[in-house]
Amino acid sequence: MSRIVVIGGVAAGMSAASQAKRRLPEADVVVLERGPYVSYGACGMPYNIEDPGRTMDDLVVLTPADVREREIDLRLRHRAAGLDLERRVVAVQDLEGGGASELGYDALVLATGAAPVRPPIPGLDHSRVFLLRELTDGQALKQHLAEAQPARAVIVGAGYIGMEMAEALRGRGLAVTVVERMGQVTPGYDPAIAALVADALQRHGVSVETGVSVQAVEEVGGEGLTVRTDRGSIPTDMILVAVGVRPRVELARSAGVALGETGAIAVDDGMRTSVPAVFAAGDCAEARHIVSGRAVWIPLGTTANKQGKVAGANAAGASERFAGVAGTAGFKVFDLEVARTGLSTVEAVGLGLEAVTAVSRQRSRAHGYPGGNPITTTLAVERGSGRLLGAQMAGVGVVAKRIDVFATALTAGFDVEALENLDLSYAPPFAPVYDPVLIAATVARKRLRAAERKEAAAPGRVGR
Repeated sequence: MSRIVVIGGVAAGMSAASQAKRRLPEADVVVLERGPYVSYGACGMPYNIEDPGRTMDDLVVLTPADVREREIDLRLRHRAAGLDLERRVVAVQDLEGGGASELGYDALVLATGAAPVRPPIPGLDHSRVFLLRELTDGQALKQHLAEAQPARAVIVGAGYIGMEMAEALRGRGLAVTVVERMGQVTPGYDPAIAALVADALQRHGVSVETGVSVQAVEEVGGEGLTVRTDRGSIPTDMILVAVGVRPRVELARSAGVALGETGAIAVDDGMRTSVPAVFAAGDCAEARHIVSGRAVWIPLGTTANKQGKVAGANAAGASERFAGVAGTAGFKVFDLEVARTGLSTVEAVGLGLEAVTAVSRQRSRAHGYPGGNPITTTLAVERGSGRLLGAQMAGVGVVAKRIDVFATALTAGFDVEALENLDLSYAPPFAPVYDPVLIAATVARKRLRAAERKEAAAPGRVGR
């Protein structure tokens, strides 16, 4: 009987284990998970935290009993302490019993995920400073809200988690300040989109400090905390650090598994690593970007589940392929929906592509139908070819699903003219005759043509 060992039991890991068992029922599939939970919806934690009546267990998708019913050997609170790739052996540490053992494998899937970044700032180890990555983090934060009933919170970092938690903590009645080192909230988004996010935060009572560096966290009188920055101090009762994550690659690196240029584990489209019979998937692994063709590291739950499925199938002897990513993602902050796919103009230019940006603004519903609101869209378009490179949207209305049209267009390799001619649905409750997607394409085409005419008319250029 062959043995497939999966290290990590959340999104990618459980997808890999389930797929491997489905493909090769006679295989001994073993999952090593260092934590007490498997298969939970970590992305739902901010919304769970906002509701004091819900338990964090509501986010669990598969219980240990569910996993074992699939005849998967699940070992909770077991850590992979090392790999011997020549002998095909995993060194295992029992975190509860304290014992150590070895586990042989015929195929191995690394699904070790990502770890939250804790900057080297004095005071961040205080008991009222929280991270939010794993279910146990969410439980600790929610318990603190219930027991200590803090009145003020500082969120360090204005990415997805920071934005969602700003809404959640405001919903719990806290005064919230967001501190971001970069010059805008939601770094990576175009300035026109980031400005709408900042406005939404401020309209709902969140104080926003951008371009600010945190220097230390200090306790005041045993009761309060102070976040000391290069612009002054912010008094608070609790702190959430949400400055990003990094891939957990220590196990792979120490064993000699090759890492890619992003710092995550290098894989091919079958999720194979540099070592025979060793696969990697999820937040610890790279992916190919469908627009740039380059290896990227974009840790998302959607990617983790898809990569895990491919890794598990191939560990069981199949020949599946992961098609790549566009980095499609979205979030909500109060009444504003925000989403993106593909490259921003800045990212495109950084890769050596010639790109222009087109910004458009269109109502979400037909004129005269109640409830319509403006949607702002930014497109990155390649000069010359007119190829769509990326899209970002923000507005009060259906944004998160409209971005999927752009993601589909990126997969198909559309230029803006093909996008402009899509036959999208129309009815007054859902969209104007010309959907914001189509208007964005029209504006981008005109912007592109104007840029080309300006370039042709520049001194030293020979016109036709």
